Amino acid sequence: MTQPDPKSAEPTGRFAYDGLERIFHEKARLGIMTSLVTHSRGLVFGDLKDLCQLTDGNLSRHLQILHEAGFVEIWKGFHKKRPQTLCRVTEGGRRRFLEYINVLETVVQDALKAATGSAANANLAEGWSPV
Repeated sequence: MTQPDPKSAEPTGRFAYDGLERIFHEKARLGIMTSLVTHSRGLVFGDLKDLCQLTDGNLSRHLQILHEAGFVEIWKGFHKKRPQTLCRVTEGGRRRFLEYINVLETVVQDALKAATGSAANANLAEGWSPV
């Protein structure tokens, strides 16, 4: 547990947001994971590419990173004699991604709370004024 800073009412590290995982924080991977979490049966490569507006190469590279981390399963097979790649989020990937989203919600709540507070000058530390 973090200790409160004697000069502040906030505990030390309050805004560190340790649950923000860098692997999910990249824009393309955020889109990929969101797409896969919302499609529990998985998505074929072409559909995922369209949803995330990525090139074949970009999608492949990001999927490789997510697969190596154990967050995504990649199945290669055939449909109507044509090769297809099916991508699906793993159970562990779903759990970790939803934990990440919960931390993001905390970030948004903290930012909105500060933005809807009082005037900008009232948020300055004691003894400071704008130049």
